[in-house]
Formats: sequence, C-alpha cells, structure tokens
Amino acid sequence: MQRSPSAELLVIVQGMPEHDPMTDFRFSYNIFGLEEPMAFAETCRRAERYGYDAVFAADHLGIASPFPTLVAAAQATERLRVGTLVLNAPFWNPALLAREIATTDVLTGGRLEVGLGAGHMKWEFDEAGIEWESFGSRAERLRATIDELGRLFAADGYEQQAAMRENFDIPILRPVQRSGFGGYGPPLIVGGTGDRILQIAAETADVVGIAGAFQVKGQPPGTLRIGTAAEADERVRYARERAGDRADRVQWHALVQLVVITDDRAAAAEKLLERLGSTMTADELLETPFAFIGSVEQIADQVLRNRERYGFTYYTVHGPYMDAFAPVIERVRSATG
Repeated sequence: MQRSPSAELLVIVQGMPEHDPMTDFRFSYNIFGLEEPMAFAETCRRAERYGYDAVFAADHLGIASPFPTLVAAAQATERLRVGTLVLNAPFWNPALLAREIATTDVLTGGRLEVGLGAGHMKWEFDEAGIEWESFGSRAERLRATIDELGRLFAADGYEQQAAMRENFDIPILRPVQRSGFGGYGPPLIVGGTGDRILQIAAETADVVGIAGAFQVKGQPPGTLRIGTAAEADERVRYARERAGDRADRVQWHALVQLVVITDDRAAAAEKLLERLGSTMTADELLETPFAFIGSVEQIADQVLRNRERYGFTYYTVHGPYMDAFAPVIERVRSATG
C-alpha cells in the first residue's frame, strides 16, 4: 500500500527541526515524578514557554511508563518534542517496541526522539525477572535491537495483514519521521559512557549522548558518580574517533546531573560535596560539563565554553531543575542570536 501524499507531507512539516548540530543549541528536561493530569500538562506547557525544545521520559521501574507519558506531553503542548532517555533495550522485544515507537510517533505528530541504552541498574532486572547479562551481552542486545527496529520500520507492514489492510483501507503502522534508523524511523539517541555503547552510538545514532553519571568501580551495578571534565574529554574524543566522517553530522548530548543557581560557586560546590562524597574535588565539580553551578550568566558562559571544548549542543537537565535552568536558556539564546 502506498503512503498518501498527505502522509509524506507530514514527514516534512513535523520532522525534526532543521539545525546545525555543531552550533545550534537544544535544551530539554526529563520527567522525574508523574503529577495529576492538569498539573502535568501545565508543567509541560511551562517548559515550552521557557524555550525548552524537548521533554524526555526514562525507562525505570517505579516511574511512569514512557510512551503514554510522552503522548500526554505532546497533547498538552504545541511544538515541544518528546523522547525517551533512555529505553533499556533488554527490557523490550524489538517487534513490540517497534509498535510502541510507531504509535507514539503517529500520535505525537512526528515529534518523537528515541533514546536507547543497555541498562545499568541490576536490581531492576532482578525485580522484573529479566536475566542480568554481562555488559558485553547487553551492548550486543542494544545493537541488535537498533538493527531490528530499522528493519521493521523499513518493511511494508506484516504480510499476514495485507488482505485486511486492503479490505479496510488500513494504513501500515510506521513512524511518521523517516530520518533515524537508516532513514526509516525517528531520530535515534544512544547514550552511555562505556566503550562499546559509545561505539554503537558513533556508528548508528543521530544524537550521541554522554551520560554524565559513571559507574563507581568496585561497587554494585548502578552505583554512580558524576564524571569529571577530563573523563568527558576522553569519552568525547573516543566517540568522535569511532564516528569518523559522521562526527560533524551528529549532535553531541550531555545529561546534566545537577543545577545550582548561586552567586558563590565555590561555597556551593563545597556544600554539594558534603552530599556527593569524596568522588571528586570542588574544582573538578565546578569544571565538569555535567553540573552547572553559578549565576545564570556564569552557567550560560559555561554552556558556550562546553560547545568549544566538547562539542555539546544538546543538554538535558533533570526535571527538578527545569525551572531553575530556564533563565540560562534565554541567556544562551540571546548570546548566540
């Protein structure tokens, strides 16, 4: 069955906005807790008014299911893009995940971005009764999921349903956007910190994400600390080398772990370390691209410096920091025209 001209037009109109991934900034926040419907909708609309470009949902036990949450966020807003940051690939059967992605992309009018990862919280796998495989096996499952999703998005539906589709004029369920997954699905984000995940991101993703939270060596899986600037340098360098000619065509994303607006950066950093422990020094905390501490002007300057140092132009802040970070977005956009 051929796609109608109107469906093809929708891809053009509602696809990912044109931007230069090396210079144009995009800002997003991720959802922590689920409010009652009216409050949730108003939070999404407030973020849109602030100038956020996207809202993300994670894929963890004990928090809201990502795809219904994203549909609700899109329905509450006019232009805000929605996405997953990130889905735990081992949680999902690829055929069922393809159905969720396609449905969500259709219902959001082509505003979906699909973030995929390998999973890092062992307790979640244990609670869900899903086998906790080695990191290498989870990484291979991630790559296999990406490849299979691309194959399913490129297909002309299931042959077993061809007669039914023809009899009832039912369109093939497929994503509206045709940019990621080899040109057959929504934009793909792959995020992490390990070599294998970053290699997969470099080879397949439209957006390469550096998570900002690193596994603490010798501790149970999912025990995390904030990464340092030196680690960000090395991880970006590694991923860019693996990306080769693609490096300047993808967008580089950072997941910010905390935002503190203050006129005394040093004092705020020392106070934060009382909670974070001895995983880094105050100077390292102030330098890392995964934490923003300072006045609005100081943080905006840091965002601009990070673009030059790491290439980061796409940021996500955790939901509790969405309001505090909003003036920084305005400041950055004023500085960059």
